[in-house]
Amino acid sequence: MGMTMSQKILAAHAGLEEVKAGQLIEADLDLVLGNDITSPVAINEMKKMDRKTVFDKDKIALDMDHFIPNKDIKSAENCKCCREFACRHEITNYFDVGDMGIEHALLPEKGLVVAGDAVIGADSHTCTYGALGAFSTGVGSTDMAAGMVTGKAWFKVPSAIKFQLVGKPAKWVSGKDVILHIIGMIGVDGALYKSMEFVGEGIRNLSMDDRFTICNMAIEAGGKNGIFPVDELAVEYMKEHSKREFTVYEADEDAEYDETYVIDLSELKPTVSFPHLPSNTRTIDQVGEVKVDQAVIGSCTNGRIEDMRIAAEVLKGRKIAKGVRCIVIPATQSIYLQAMKEGLLEIFIEAGAVVSTPTCGPCLGGYMGILAAGRDVSPQQTVTLWDVWDTWIQRYIWPARPWLPQVPWRVKSSAPASWINGIKAISL
Repeated sequence: MGMTMSQKILAAHAGLEEVKAGQLIEADLDLVLGNDITSPVAINEMKKMDRKTVFDKDKIALDMDHFIPNKDIKSAENCKCCREFACRHEITNYFDVGDMGIEHALLPEKGLVVAGDAVIGADSHTCTYGALGAFSTGVGSTDMAAGMVTGKAWFKVPSAIKFQLVGKPAKWVSGKDVILHIIGMIGVDGALYKSMEFVGEGIRNLSMDDRFTICNMAIEAGGKNGIFPVDELAVEYMKEHSKREFTVYEADEDAEYDETYVIDLSELKPTVSFPHLPSNTRTIDQVGEVKVDQAVIGSCTNGRIEDMRIAAEVLKGRKIAKGVRCIVIPATQSIYLQAMKEGLLEIFIEAGAVVSTPTCGPCLGGYMGILAAGRDVSPQQTVTLWDVWDTWIQRYIWPARPWLPQVPWRVKSSAPASWINGIKAISL
């Protein structure tokens, strides 16, 4: 039986001729990623190991993107821990205030990931880089620590689901709509520990930004990773952003898939998720009237330059509605600069929006746009942040983020149901 793309990459990095779904392997890593929340835990775990330094200072990436610039003393201490570690071990790819960005937009932009790589990151959305034909997946901080020390990680080889993409999406339909449609179709555990492999002629109608978003959200369907074949557009992107050699892997014709789905992109409509799971999707014509208190444009799935241009097209010549706050967050400094050169920031500010430095803060409900209980929300409509995290931890965040209960910002805070909807939509 043949192998899928993901299986071929894992086999190559394990030094094996072939691997099969369910097989346990140890694979060499091309990159280990951490941020200002997950890295301190990994650094402390690394201290317990009988190793004095990292396996390769060029293959570690530490991106201070969640609470930067620091929002309080605790977040400053976390970044200090990372900063001192990066200095002590001469980490090449350390990104701090001024050159950091939202990690999953920054790493491809910096050319740190290319086709054929095996990547782990202490963040569940590390599966983003499958858009370039890499195997990338999220792990816990302890696994990150082991990866930094040994340059290796163990995996259970995933089985796969094939998504055959056909047709061309209509205007206003993007990669976010594609993946939300899929999650709504198969559920949040529909791809549990499986590789979501996207193929078909419809791929040529998806930009790289679309593909990054689709792979990024594979975790929201329970997937181990998402991955696209390497076509001319992906090669062009890698040549523009990276000087590294890359390896193209293709699935065998007789590769085995657990399921195959055909997705006609021309039939999709703009799609959003409602509480309390990302699988609770509705197309825009099913949404009805929803009061909006705050809008955040910018995350690891909607903060790229294409997103900035679309937002500017909508806002140009208009004003943010009274009672609504709008925060725009370009995902990297480079995107911020490009948006400024194109006059997009001027459009946002004239519309009444605020433009922020790159940060993941709003997605966590921790920084740059925290919401209080709504002024017209009844107690019955109010849930707690703790309740939300409990739900997410139990279902799928916990397997990828065992460090979560240790983070200092895990505090009980009331928030309206409408806010929960917002944070789901934004963070996903």
